[in-house]
Amino acid sequence: MVVVVDTVSATPLRPRHPEKVNRPDALSPPKPDWIRVRAPNTRGYADTRNIVKENGLVTVCEEAGCPNIGECWDKKHATFMIMGDTCTRACAFCNVKTGMPGPLDPREPAHIAEATFKLGLAHIVITSVDRDDLADGGAGHFAQTIRAIRARCPNTTIEILTPDFLRKEGALEIVVAAKPDVFNHNLETVPSHYLTVRPGARYFHSVRLLQRVKEIDPAIFTKSGIMVGLGEERHEVLQVMDDLRSADVDFLTVGQYLQPTRKHHAVMRYVPPDEFAGLEKVAYTKGFLMVSASPLTRSSHHAGDDFARLKAARASLAR
Repeated sequence: MVVVVDTVSATPLRPRHPEKVNRPDALSPPKPDWIRVRAPNTRGYADTRNIVKENGLVTVCEEAGCPNIGECWDKKHATFMIMGDTCTRACAFCNVKTGMPGPLDPREPAHIAEATFKLGLAHIVITSVDRDDLADGGAGHFAQTIRAIRARCPNTTIEILTPDFLRKEGALEIVVAAKPDVFNHNLETVPSHYLTVRPGARYFHSVRLLQRVKEIDPAIFTKSGIMVGLGEERHEVLQVMDDLRSADVDFLTVGQYLQPTRKHHAVMRYVPPDEFAGLEKVAYTKGFLMVSASPLTRSSHHAGDDFARLKAARASLAR
């Protein structure tokens, strides 16, 4: 055995997921062909990456290791992650760093707005880490970012993907008052898996959060998503659909869970494409205006095109 002692680095590197370091490896089955994607290497990808870096921005595309980053960045689509790159939660599925975040950057809303302008985005998605350390959970920062984008890019539609604002009284109202076009909050998994997959969250609080958005402002589209392949049963997925429809959620996404590292929750099963197609059909029969279900579906994948279809679906109901 060889022991290597680092006598060069002034500060030892902190693990990305300190709470998972001592966990045994969780082994997943080999990836099937339908889940594989090409490595990003296009000119459009490089241009988007440069704009992100020049403005000192964080994207969930990078932090969460999204498999669609090559396709989206080539088209100059990016999902910006505000309030830093460090999350106060430690979900078993997520690759975002865990720890105590730094202070908010008051210039960030303006930088997001400028990047939106430079990329020429017709539709932008803004998400964030969980900020349980803040009194409002970061709701005010979300609102400031929405207003900054509206001022710089008045024709851009805005979709937000928020944390649950658990135990943050009045936070949701602050965000809804800024009037995003789409309010997204992901349930992530079925309720029986919350203790192992999403331990810092509460399933029915998240459902109620989405319901409250519609009660406050019925004009805002609501959206939520789950991952499959974590060991859930089909009847549990169908129950989640019913719960979301009871909260009047408009748009459902269903995608395959992919394990970021061996210290994260294992993939229990790779769901084949035909099962996703079946789930999509069932979801439409339950009354969702829009459904996206496929192995590579992610919350913000094709968000702009999906928003146009979402508006068209609502308009057709009003005729």
